[in-house]
Amino acid sequence: MFRKYGDRSDWKRIIQREYAQSYVESKDFTGYISLLNLLQVTEPLWVQYGEKKICIVDNAYTWLQHFPLGRNYSVTTMFDAMGEIVQWYIDICHEVGLENNIPWMDDLILDIVVLPSGEVFQLDEEELEEALESGSINQEMYDLAKHEAARITTCLKENQFNLLDLSKIHRKVLEGQLKKAENEHA
Repeated sequence: MFRKYGDRSDWKRIIQREYAQSYVESKDFTGYISLLNLLQVTEPLWVQYGEKKICIVDNAYTWLQHFPLGRNYSVTTMFDAMGEIVQWYIDICHEVGLENNIPWMDDLILDIVVLPSGEVFQLDEEELEEALESGSINQEMYDLAKHEAARITTCLKENQFNLLDLSKIHRKVLEGQLKKAENEHA
């Protein structure tokens, strides 16, 4: 299990970035949202799902991350340079929180990817098994990861995982913050 921060400050692939975050409390979502604009990167990052090869990192891409309080997942929406969603990446996590005013999540290895086409992929099941066997996580964490991944997958199949619908709305909120900050510094 390892901690991932919303600002991805340790990510060497990003040469130039913009970052914004906010706390949201509404009937649809309560927690932190962060926006990472990848202005310039060292090289694109491509991933493969079955026959599909998808670019998830390149210049002018944007990552919006949701850190819902009291939940065992975090959702990263990846937008291309044209503002189109390339994928939603759901990290199953032990918990989410805030440290030095930056939202974080403790990753529990198991991940779910949802493509705009509606295809769903569950990732890293072998790594979860290995983490349990090696003692990196305990049985309770393992069971939590499996249960939460199954619950979210069911919600996705039944069109009941509404957080995906908030991606574009929350992106606009944080882009507005970046523009406001940019104007104040001009």
